[in-house]
Amino acid sequence: MTTIAFIGLGIMGAPMAGHLVDAGFDVVGHNRSPGPVAALAERGGRTAGSVAEAVAGADVVALMLPDSPDVEAVLLGDDGVLAHAPAGTLVIDFSSIRPDVSSALAARAVERGSSLVDAPVSGGQAGAQNASLSIMVGGTDVDVARARPVLEVVGSTVVHVGPNGAGQTVKAANQLVVAGHLQLLAEAVVFLEAYGVDTTAALEVLGAGLAGSTVLQMKGEHMLGRSFDPGFRIDLHHKDLGIVTSAAREAGVVVPLGGHLAQLMASARAQGDGSLDHSALLRGVLRASGRDLT
Repeated sequence: MTTIAFIGLGIMGAPMAGHLVDAGFDVVGHNRSPGPVAALAERGGRTAGSVAEAVAGADVVALMLPDSPDVEAVLLGDDGVLAHAPAGTLVIDFSSIRPDVSSALAARAVERGSSLVDAPVSGGQAGAQNASLSIMVGGTDVDVARARPVLEVVGSTVVHVGPNGAGQTVKAANQLVVAGHLQLLAEAVVFLEAYGVDTTAALEVLGAGLAGSTVLQMKGEHMLGRSFDPGFRIDLHHKDLGIVTSAAREAGVVVPLGGHLAQLMASARAQGDGSLDHSALLRGVLRASGRDLT
């Protein structure tokens, strides 16, 4: 039985770890707050009080952490993965971080006798709960093949997109496209409401045409009902758009709409909406239009 240490049992990590338990893997969970660890134990997983304890006997280490500094600390710290995992351990980083950081961490893993694939995901909380995530994977052919049995438990679409760091690059592009769709959907909803249109019917017909998208399908009702419980927080999308704009600058690529989206996401955070779902970009359009947020 493959032993998987799963570090980071938040909105995304907890259901993913649970699916791995259900699939028959020996899963050892660790999280900064104890609640999700206890829930994993109730589902049949094991618990660890530290990263070092979690990875001590692991064949695979899975990470689902908020940002690049978090991944660096967990991997490289004195109590971290690379200091305590057995030689030959495969690290699967499901986090969304900077591509250059991911590539550097993969090199550090090799120096320590381990290996790393970057495997950021798309699909949000619903995708994690339904094991229907889209996973973009960067790494060597050998390492990706080793990771695939784990990846295919939590994702319905698993695509090897290139070497280390490529998965993070594709995820950044994904977040750029999603943010654009969200903002335009928000503007369309406020526009439709201003004219008294049956917005449910309007989104139904828009969704069946060229304007249709997964964003419209998954987020349209949230906007209409002003229901912004987080499936993916504005705080995290703000971080991801920062990755997009900085990586684009380094590559000499112009992303004018991406830069504007980053500012709109930053404005939402400044207005106190950072903990809300990213569909709450609607609130920014409502504010700008002088309309009631409810």
